Amino acid sequence: MREIIARFQAVGAAALTIDIEDSHSGNLAMKWVDADGAPHMAITATGSQKGDLKETDICFPGIDRTTYGHYKASTETDIHAAILSLPDVGGSIHAHTKHAIIETLDDRRKPPAEPLPPLRPVDPLGFYHLRSVPVEWFAVPSGSPEMVKLITAHLKNGVAMMTHGHGAFTRGRTLEEALYHAALVENSGYVLWLLRLFGIDPRAAADFVAETPPRNFPVPPTAYTNESDGECDFKDEPDTVAEFLRTGRRIFESRLSPFHTGSLSLRGANTLLFAPKASMPRNLPGPLLERPLMPDAADTAELAFHKEIYKHSNFQAIAHTYPAEAEVAALAMQPEFANSAECGTRNSFHTPQYIVPIDAEGSFLYLKIPLLPPEALFEEVLRALHDYRIIIIRGRGVWAIGEQSLSEVLHRVSSVRDICYYRAGAATRSLNLAALEPKTAENW
Repeated sequence: MREIIARFQAVGAAALTIDIEDSHSGNLAMKWVDADGAPHMAITATGSQKGDLKETDICFPGIDRTTYGHYKASTETDIHAAILSLPDVGGSIHAHTKHAIIETLDDRRKPPAEPLPPLRPVDPLGFYHLRSVPVEWFAVPSGSPEMVKLITAHLKNGVAMMTHGHGAFTRGRTLEEALYHAALVENSGYVLWLLRLFGIDPRAAADFVAETPPRNFPVPPTAYTNESDGECDFKDEPDTVAEFLRTGRRIFESRLSPFHTGSLSLRGANTLLFAPKASMPRNLPGPLLERPLMPDAADTAELAFHKEIYKHSNFQAIAHTYPAEAEVAALAMQPEFANSAECGTRNSFHTPQYIVPIDAEGSFLYLKIPLLPPEALFEEVLRALHDYRIIIIRGRGVWAIGEQSLSEVLHRVSSVRDICYYRAGAATRSLNLAALEPKTAENW
């Protein structure tokens, strides 16, 4: 029981940190098996504070029948019990994914005469790992029998669904994977919301990426795994372990990449230290691996890319993250959107080759940041990293390198997030972005 409570506390705190729950909203649930092999459910109590869960906030009602503790558990206990009864499901979450809620609000008469439009991600993580997220309207949007039936039906075939005005329900093999899917739902909603700041219709963006997925997302993001979380191959280097965990926490808390996405590495003499899940909240670390620098047939595509960069450079650190702001700024530079009347800016967009900071801090650090197309070859990526130290690849995230430490790459990624956000804010005000860009950037 102690391990279950610790997992609930860690996941609850992480959900509150990235604002997919308010102080008392939503609920978490997971399946566990007793010594006799009988399945049970653990679920948060109604009204419990997800960021500060106590032992008494975790209830243990039956998963297939009403038992002790049911009266205190969440009002959506029956929904979670049905979700957890699905094959290969070990965790479920109801999250108040705010931007995803906003993007799926529909003001037509209810009940709707036809299905509500789904949430259609235009970011690589959502596009590959969520696909299209269905939306359902319920007359009683909390714990009704209709919700049990429809939510379970959607999650039988997908990993996430939205309830109109009330947030997401997600599932996973573990509670952590359910959090991963909830984080992706909110990240996809946030990307769509940011597009509006640039005056871009999210529906047009969704149509654009759906027309030719290989062109927009030629490199699939790493699939989520439940393996080896918390394991560490270099425990004999406590300072280095602490640096990875500190960097991972900052990536997560600053929302530089959704939960357990991205990657980090440090170069050694003959090996590299590798975190395949760069975004790691407190008490939810991913694996910390040590691998030979030489290529290996068993390497994931992500690890192989890190190795290839090290093979052709003297870089000492690499970060790969997925800031929503960078993905949106990259999409806004596409001619399909840059020339649109809805953009709200005048002569603001250049040929999509660079993102130019318009804020003082960003301009001091980087007069311009290379923006590479999704199909960019490795030679192009390497050349841009050599010249600029940080790049955005549309549909493939942000890559940054450092000459010494993970702190360097964290600073670069964090700066790019702000740089892109300021551009979005200026576009919202219909400011001329070109007029705000330093003239010196043209020759840098």
